[in-house]
Amino acid sequence: MHAHPAPAAVAVPADWPATGAEARAVQDTLRPRVDLTGPGPAPGTGTATGVDVAYDDARGLVAAAAVVLDAATLEVVEEATAVGPVSFPYVPGLLAFRELPAVLGALAALTAPPGLVVCDGYGVAHPRRFGLASHLGVLTGLPAIGVAKNPFTFTHRPPGGRRGDQAPLTDGTEEVGRALRTRAGVKPVYVSAGHGVPLEAAVAHTLRLAPAYRLPETTRRADALCREVLKEAVGGGAEQG
Repeated sequence: MHAHPAPAAVAVPADWPATGAEARAVQDTLRPRVDLTGPGPAPGTGTATGVDVAYDDARGLVAAAAVVLDAATLEVVEEATAVGPVSFPYVPGLLAFRELPAVLGALAALTAPPGLVVCDGYGVAHPRRFGLASHLGVLTGLPAIGVAKNPFTFTHRPPGGRRGDQAPLTDGTEEVGRALRTRAGVKPVYVSAGHGVPLEAAVAHTLRLAPAYRLPETTRRADALCREVLKEAVGGGAEQG
Protein backbone atom coordinates (compact mmCIF):
# COMPACT_ATOMS: atom_id res chain seq x y z
CA MET A 1 0.00 0.00 0.00
CA HIS A 2 1.60 3.26 -1.05
CA ALA A 3 1.57 6.27 1.26
CA HIS A 4 -1.04 8.87 0.45
CA PRO A 5 -0.64 12.63 0.81
CA ALA A 6 -1.72 14.40 3.99
CA PRO A 7 -5.41 15.34 3.94
CA ALA A 8 -6.42 18.83 2.93
CA ALA A 9 -8.47 20.83 5.42
CA VAL A 10 -12.19 21.11 4.69
CA ALA A 11 -13.29 24.70 4.13
CA VAL A 12 -17.01 25.22 4.64
CA PRO A 13 -18.07 28.31 2.63
CA ALA A 14 -19.31 31.22 4.76
CA ASP A 15 -22.66 31.22 2.93
CA TRP A 16 -23.21 27.45 3.27
CA PRO A 17 -26.86 26.68 4.11
CA ALA A 18 -27.65 26.04 7.77
CA THR A 19 -31.27 24.91 7.49
CA GLY A 20 -33.31 22.58 5.31
CA ALA A 21 -35.23 25.50 3.84
CA GLU A 22 -32.00 27.28 2.86
CA ALA A 23 -30.60 24.09 1.33
CA ARG A 24 -33.74 23.42 -0.70
CA ALA A 25 -33.63 27.00 -1.99
CA VAL A 26 -30.05 26.40 -3.19
CA GLN A 27 -31.18 23.21 -4.97
CA ASP A 28 -34.00 25.13 -6.66
CA THR A 29 -31.57 27.82 -7.82
CA LEU A 30 -28.94 25.43 -9.20
CA ARG A 31 -31.16 22.67 -10.64
CA PRO A 32 -31.91 24.49 -13.94
CA ARG A 33 -28.16 24.45 -14.71
CA VAL A 34 -27.99 20.62 -14.84
CA ASP A 35 -26.91 19.35 -18.28
CA LEU A 36 -28.33 15.92 -19.15
CA THR A 37 -27.23 15.86 -22.80
CA GLY A 38 -23.45 15.95 -22.45
CA PRO A 39 -21.96 14.26 -24.34
CA GLY A 40 -19.17 13.97 -21.73
CA PRO A 41 -16.07 11.84 -22.23
CA ALA A 42 -16.26 8.57 -24.15
CA PRO A 43 -16.27 5.52 -21.84
CA GLY A 44 -12.78 4.12 -21.33
CA THR A 45 -11.00 7.37 -22.25
CA GLY A 46 -9.13 9.90 -20.15
CA THR A 47 -9.52 9.66 -16.40
CA ALA A 48 -12.35 8.77 -14.05
CA THR A 49 -12.37 9.91 -10.45
CA GLY A 50 -14.25 8.25 -7.62
CA VAL A 51 -15.35 10.40 -4.68
CA ASP A 52 -16.69 9.14 -1.38
CA VAL A 53 -16.96 10.21 2.26
CA ALA A 54 -16.82 8.60 5.70
CA TYR A 55 -18.13 10.06 8.96
CA ASP A 56 -17.22 9.95 12.62
CA ASP A 57 -20.53 11.17 14.02
CA ALA A 58 -19.32 11.21 17.62
CA ARG A 59 -16.65 13.76 16.72
CA GLY A 60 -18.62 15.58 14.01
CA LEU A 61 -15.86 14.72 11.54
CA VAL A 62 -16.01 13.86 7.84
CA ALA A 63 -13.27 12.51 5.57
CA ALA A 64 -13.50 12.62 1.77
CA ALA A 65 -11.39 10.87 -0.84
CA ALA A 66 -10.92 11.51 -4.55
CA VAL A 67 -9.17 8.72 -6.46
CA VAL A 68 -8.24 9.34 -10.10
CA LEU A 69 -8.03 6.24 -12.30
CA ASP A 70 -6.88 5.81 -15.85
CA ALA A 71 -10.25 5.06 -17.45
CA ALA A 72 -8.74 2.50 -19.84
CA THR A 73 -6.54 0.49 -17.44
CA LEU A 74 -8.25 1.37 -14.12
CA GLU A 75 -4.83 1.98 -12.58
CA VAL A 76 -4.55 4.71 -9.93
CA VAL A 77 -3.19 7.99 -11.31
CA GLU A 78 -3.50 10.09 -8.17
CA GLU A 79 -5.41 10.29 -4.93
CA ALA A 80 -6.26 13.11 -2.53
CA THR A 81 -8.21 13.44 0.70
CA ALA A 82 -9.74 16.09 2.92
CA VAL A 83 -10.79 15.97 6.58
CA GLY A 84 -12.83 18.47 8.55
CA PRO A 85 -16.04 19.27 10.39
CA VAL A 86 -19.41 18.02 9.20
CA SER A 87 -21.07 21.00 7.54
CA PHE A 88 -24.79 20.15 7.65
CA PRO A 89 -27.16 17.96 9.68
CA TYR A 90 -28.38 14.62 8.35
CA VAL A 91 -31.52 15.28 6.30
CA PRO A 92 -32.63 12.76 3.63
CA GLY A 93 -32.58 14.44 0.22
CA LEU A 94 -30.03 17.02 1.39
CA LEU A 95 -26.99 14.76 1.90
CA ALA A 96 -24.97 16.70 -0.67
CA PHE A 97 -24.76 19.58 1.80
CA ARG A 98 -23.03 17.26 4.29
CA GLU A 99 -20.63 15.84 1.73
CA LEU A 100 -19.80 18.59 -0.74
CA PRO A 101 -17.35 20.77 1.25
CA ALA A 102 -15.18 17.72 1.98
CA VAL A 103 -15.48 16.31 -1.56
CA LEU A 104 -14.64 19.69 -3.09
CA GLY A 105 -11.62 19.90 -0.78
CA ALA A 106 -10.34 16.52 -1.95
CA LEU A 107 -10.92 17.36 -5.63
CA ALA A 108 -9.12 20.71 -5.23
CA ALA A 109 -6.07 18.92 -3.84
CA LEU A 110 -5.64 16.87 -7.05
CA THR A 111 -3.05 17.87 -9.64
CA ALA A 112 -4.32 15.42 -12.32
CA PRO A 113 -7.48 16.33 -14.26
CA PRO A 114 -10.38 14.41 -12.68
CA GLY A 115 -12.16 13.69 -15.97
CA LEU A 116 -15.46 11.96 -15.22
CA VAL A 117 -16.44 12.13 -11.53
CA VAL A 118 -18.27 9.07 -10.20
CA CYS A 119 -20.25 9.68 -7.00
CA ASP A 120 -21.37 7.01 -4.54
CA GLY A 121 -24.94 8.24 -4.66
CA TYR A 122 -27.40 9.95 -6.95
CA GLY A 123 -27.62 12.48 -9.71
CA VAL A 124 -31.15 13.11 -10.97
CA ALA A 125 -32.41 9.88 -9.33
CA HIS A 126 -33.29 12.07 -6.37
CA PRO A 127 -36.67 13.30 -5.06
CA ARG A 128 -35.75 16.86 -6.05
CA ARG A 129 -33.78 15.73 -9.15
CA PHE A 130 -30.61 17.23 -7.69
CA GLY A 131 -28.50 14.67 -5.86
CA LEU A 132 -24.78 14.88 -5.10
CA ALA A 133 -23.60 14.06 -8.64
CA SER A 134 -25.75 16.82 -10.15
CA HIS A 135 -24.84 19.35 -7.45
CA LEU A 136 -21.13 18.58 -7.72
CA GLY A 137 -21.21 18.75 -11.52
CA VAL A 138 -22.97 22.11 -11.56
CA LEU A 139 -20.59 23.63 -8.98
CA THR A 140 -17.39 22.36 -10.65
CA GLY A 141 -18.38 22.10 -14.32
CA LEU A 142 -17.05 18.52 -14.31
CA PRO A 143 -18.97 15.66 -15.96
CA ALA A 144 -20.46 13.59 -13.15
CA ILE A 145 -22.61 10.49 -12.67
CA GLY A 146 -24.18 8.79 -9.67
CA VAL A 147 -23.79 5.07 -8.98
CA ALA A 148 -25.71 4.16 -5.82
CA LYS A 149 -26.00 0.95 -3.84
CA ASN A 150 -29.73 1.41 -3.12
CA PRO A 151 -32.64 2.87 -5.12
CA PHE A 152 -33.65 5.50 -2.51
CA THR A 153 -37.35 6.22 -3.05
CA PHE A 154 -37.82 4.88 -6.57
CA THR A 155 -39.09 1.63 -8.04
CA HIS A 156 -37.93 -0.71 -10.80
CA ARG A 157 -38.70 -4.12 -12.16
CA PRO A 158 -35.86 -6.62 -11.67
CA PRO A 159 -33.30 -6.40 -14.49
CA GLY A 160 -32.27 -9.67 -16.16
CA GLY A 161 -29.69 -11.79 -14.39
CA ARG A 162 -26.75 -11.19 -16.76
CA ARG A 163 -24.07 -8.51 -16.56
CA GLY A 164 -25.25 -5.48 -18.51
CA ASP A 165 -28.95 -6.20 -18.03
CA GLN A 166 -30.86 -3.12 -16.89
CA ALA A 167 -34.31 -1.82 -16.02
CA PRO A 168 -35.66 1.73 -15.76
CA LEU A 169 -35.66 3.32 -12.32
CA THR A 170 -38.90 5.27 -12.29
CA ASP A 171 -40.78 7.91 -10.35
CA GLY A 172 -44.31 7.44 -11.63
CA THR A 173 -43.88 7.47 -15.41
CA GLU A 174 -40.58 9.39 -15.35
CA GLU A 175 -37.31 7.50 -15.84
CA VAL A 176 -34.77 8.93 -13.40
CA GLY A 177 -32.06 6.27 -13.72
CA ARG A 178 -31.34 2.59 -14.33
CA ALA A 179 -31.04 -0.48 -12.19
CA LEU A 180 -27.92 -2.00 -13.78
CA ARG A 181 -26.56 -5.52 -13.30
CA THR A 182 -22.76 -5.21 -13.16
CA ARG A 183 -22.22 -8.86 -12.16
CA ALA A 184 -24.29 -11.88 -13.12
CA GLY A 185 -26.55 -12.98 -10.28
CA VAL A 186 -25.53 -10.08 -8.00
CA LYS A 187 -27.99 -7.34 -7.05
CA PRO A 188 -27.88 -4.28 -9.31
CA VAL A 189 -26.47 -0.82 -8.79
CA TYR A 190 -28.49 2.32 -9.45
CA VAL A 191 -27.06 4.60 -12.12
CA SER A 192 -28.22 8.13 -12.81
CA ALA A 193 -27.01 11.05 -14.88
CA GLY A 194 -25.44 13.78 -12.78
CA HIS A 195 -24.22 16.59 -15.01
CA GLY A 196 -22.70 16.75 -18.47
CA VAL A 197 -23.34 13.05 -19.18
CA PRO A 198 -26.56 11.48 -20.52
CA LEU A 199 -28.01 8.38 -18.85
CA GLU A 200 -27.01 5.90 -21.58
CA ALA A 201 -23.39 7.08 -21.32
CA ALA A 202 -23.54 6.90 -17.52
CA VAL A 203 -24.53 3.23 -17.83
CA ALA A 204 -21.71 2.56 -20.30
CA HIS A 205 -19.17 4.26 -18.02
CA THR A 206 -20.37 2.20 -15.05
CA LEU A 207 -19.93 -1.09 -16.91
CA ARG A 208 -16.41 -0.09 -18.02
CA LEU A 209 -15.49 0.89 -14.47
CA ALA A 210 -16.91 -2.29 -12.88
CA PRO A 211 -15.22 -5.17 -14.72
CA ALA A 212 -14.95 -7.53 -11.75
CA TYR A 213 -17.05 -6.37 -8.79
CA ARG A 214 -20.55 -5.06 -8.20
CA LEU A 215 -19.32 -1.50 -7.56
CA PRO A 216 -17.13 0.55 -9.92
CA GLU A 217 -13.40 0.56 -9.15
CA THR A 218 -13.67 4.33 -8.65
CA THR A 219 -16.10 3.86 -5.76
CA ARG A 220 -14.31 0.85 -4.27
CA ARG A 221 -11.01 2.71 -4.07
CA ALA A 222 -12.46 6.01 -2.84
CA ASP A 223 -14.51 4.20 -0.18
CA ALA A 224 -11.45 2.34 1.15
CA LEU A 225 -9.31 5.48 1.16
CA CYS A 226 -11.77 7.78 2.96
CA ARG A 227 -12.31 5.14 5.66
CA GLU A 228 -8.56 4.73 6.10
CA VAL A 229 -7.97 8.49 6.33
CA LEU A 230 -10.81 8.96 8.82
CA LYS A 231 -9.40 6.18 10.99
CA GLU A 232 -5.98 7.85 10.92
CA ALA A 233 -7.49 11.26 11.70
CA VAL A 234 -9.45 9.96 14.67
CA GLY A 235 -6.59 7.81 15.93
CA GLY A 236 -4.15 10.68 15.59
CA GLY A 237 -6.27 13.10 17.61
CA ALA A 238 -7.27 15.09 14.55
CA GLU A 239 -8.17 18.74 14.76
CA GLN A 240 -11.92 19.07 14.38
CA GLY A 241 -12.19 22.51 12.85
